[in-house]
Amino acid sequence: MNISDRVVAIIAEQAMLDPSDVTPDSTLEDLGIDSLGLVESIFAIEEEFDITIPFNANEPNASDFDISSVQAIIDGIHQLVSQKA
Repeated sequence: MNISDRVVAIIAEQAMLDPSDVTPDSTLEDLGIDSLGLVESIFAIEEEFDITIPFNANEPNASDFDISSVQAIIDGIHQLVSQKA
């Protein structure tokens, strides 16, 4: 399973959706994920990939990590994983 599939699976689980319902263009809002779901998703992704996401739950829009869409999150995780390698 590649990074994209793993991220989609985590986000789908948080949204209680089938992974096939999660598209790269989906926003977390589209998927019904609230701020608590977002934080839980971030923690699950960090654990899955053993990375630290530069994300401040108190100021999500002030973070360096783009959470504007599923694809933006996947791109950010690709970057963090490659920096770790």
